[in-house]
Amino acid sequence: MTADITARELEEAGAVLAAESARFASFGWMRGTSGNLSVVVSRDPLRLAVTASGHDKGELTPADVVLVDGQGAAVQGGKPSAEAELHARVAALTGANAVVHVHTVASVALGHRSPGGIVFKDLEMLKGIGQPAHDVEVTLPVIANSQDMKVLGDRLEAAREPRMPAVVVAGHGLYVWGDDPRQARHHTEIVEWLLELELTRR
Repeated sequence: MTADITARELEEAGAVLAAESARFASFGWMRGTSGNLSVVVSRDPLRLAVTASGHDKGELTPADVVLVDGQGAAVQGGKPSAEAELHARVAALTGANAVVHVHTVASVALGHRSPGGIVFKDLEMLKGIGQPAHDVEVTLPVIANSQDMKVLGDRLEAAREPRMPAVVVAGHGLYVWGDDPRQARHHTEIVEWLLELELTRR
């Protein structure tokens, strides 16, 4: 089967990703050209619009997006992020339709300090990721980094906690996902808040 994504559909996806990127960049979570975002535009076959590589994430335009396949290879547009393959893996594995990758200080710091995962409990903000605020422990997985996206994807799949729509890549940053870009944004902001609180506590 083929996914016929029109130039207009890709540009519309690019506009959404540009707006989300500008928001995260304003928080200092996508400094310089770091970080990347994606949104699923087709499921059968899997196709994602991914932010283009090497662009300032606070200055993206709707044209700064690349269409990639289920292996993260470019189908239409320029050069995708080197991590497009991992975005596609997350979308296929979790059923998410949007993936966010940001480089935050809290995620990198706590990834080093808690290689076995970061546990949260008895916090009202857990409701923001669909979990009870009390009497439940939820672990944010931490996985070792790799420049090989297949290796990194295997580690993410092995460590994934279904109740937590996120994973920390040690020494690298945070991957978060959701049903759509808005939910992925909310999940990212909630998880980052939890990480910042934990870092402050320590």
